[in-house]
Amino acid sequence: MSRAFFIIDVQNDFTDGALGVHGGATVAESITAYLEAHPDRYDHVIASRDWHDADSDNGGHFADVPDYVVTWPRHCVAGTVGAEYHAAIDQSLIEVHVLKGQGRPAYSIFEGEAHDHAPFVDELDRLGVTEIDIAGIATDYCVLASAMDARETGRTVRVITDLVVGVAPESSSAALAEMQAAGIELITAKEPA
Repeated sequence: MSRAFFIIDVQNDFTDGALGVHGGATVAESITAYLEAHPDRYDHVIASRDWHDADSDNGGHFADVPDYVVTWPRHCVAGTVGAEYHAAIDQSLIEVHVLKGQGRPAYSIFEGEAHDHAPFVDELDRLGVTEIDIAGIATDYCVLASAMDARETGRTVRVITDLVVGVAPESSSAALAEMQAAGIELITAKEPA
C-alpha cells in the first residue's frame, strides 16, 4: 500500500502557450515547492502530459475553428516546446511519466501509458498505490477526468485545491462539486498529510 502524487498536464501550452490557463505558471511553481517541502509524504510522483500527434486532428480533438468544449486548437504536439513540462516543474521529482492523447482525445491520466506502454491502472497496481493526491491543470477538464477515474478504481483520492487551476471559474467550481459528490476529498496544501 502506497501513496502517489499526480501532476496533471502542467505543460507549456497549458501555462503560457496555445491554451494557457490564467494562473498555470503559479501552479507549476507551487507544485514543486510543495513536493520539496514534503519530501517524504509520497511514495511515488507521477506526471501526465498531453502528447498529441502532429499529423492528424487526433480523433477530432483539434479543429481549425474549435468550440473549446470538445474541440481545441492544436496544442501539446509531441516533441514540441508546448508539450514539455513547464520549467518550474522539477522533473527530477517525477518517477513515472505518462503520455496521453496520441491520435485521440484523452483527458484522464488513466487514458495514457507509462514508459512500458502498459495501461496506466496496471502501473498503479504494480506500484501498490492505494491513495492518490492530485494537482495540475485544468480543474474542469483533465484534473476532473483523472480524479473521477482514480475514484472509480476504488482508491482514496484527494484533490489539492490550491494546486489546481481551471479554464473558467464556473466550470471549475462545478467540477470540484462533482468530485466531492463522488467521494473525492478536497484539501489544501497546508492541511496535514
